[in-house]
Amino acid sequence: MMMTRRTFSAAIVASAAASLLSTSSMAAPSGTVKARNVVLAHGLFADGSCWSEVITRLQAAGFNATAVQNPLTTLPEAVSSVERVLARQDGPTVLVGHSFAGMIITEAGMHPNVSALVYVAARAPDAGEDYTALAKTFPPPPASAGIVFDGDEGRLSEAAFLHDFAGDLPEAKAKVLYAVQAPFNKALLTGKTTQATWRSKPSWYAVSTEDRTINPELERFMAKRMGAKTIELKASHLSLISHPDEITQLIIEAAG
Repeated sequence: MMMTRRTFSAAIVASAAASLLSTSSMAAPSGTVKARNVVLAHGLFADGSCWSEVITRLQAAGFNATAVQNPLTTLPEAVSSVERVLARQDGPTVLVGHSFAGMIITEAGMHPNVSALVYVAARAPDAGEDYTALAKTFPPPPASAGIVFDGDEGRLSEAAFLHDFAGDLPEAKAKVLYAVQAPFNKALLTGKTTQATWRSKPSWYAVSTEDRTINPELERFMAKRMGAKTIELKASHLSLISHPDEITQLIIEAAG
């Protein structure tokens, strides 16, 4: 059953926030937790370090967390990079994807170690779906106009990165993230998933209501279509950095 922010009671939100005010306050996973491993995949304009705040909290809670450094070259190569990490896990694993990585986890999630999927302001295509065509059925997000190319390599301009990608982060922090953003290859954007893991495995979704990189209404559409357990955060595209407590709690919930 889909759970929106409106139906996610204030009491539960308050409880979750209180329990996550610091990494030391997070309890270790109980015996009822089905997955103790978490694999995190990053999207465009970022690298694996964008998960640092979430990783710190997951480790404090007793989870084995691994961030994938995906190559951002082609979709098959990105999927393979995640599958190699999944193969190293010693049991049930929550697979998490931010932004473009939603496409990666939708494909790689079929790996037998994956017990659940978590999408963070992420693409969630169906099998064989043209995501670009789907996105065009919604008003374009402002960040789209800020992508610049050097040959086949794409990046976000500084203005677009600071305002449209990382709009709710302190400017100094956003500038550091801008300086280390990983370029992506044009070929990456042409890839299509061949399967949709969310049709067969439980899924969670964190919508960013202030997102200027993926239209929030598109995020809501994809979350509803997959029947994901959904929360909404008043956040930019980088909710994993601006709201790490809530994202971590969502991952812990997906762990069982």
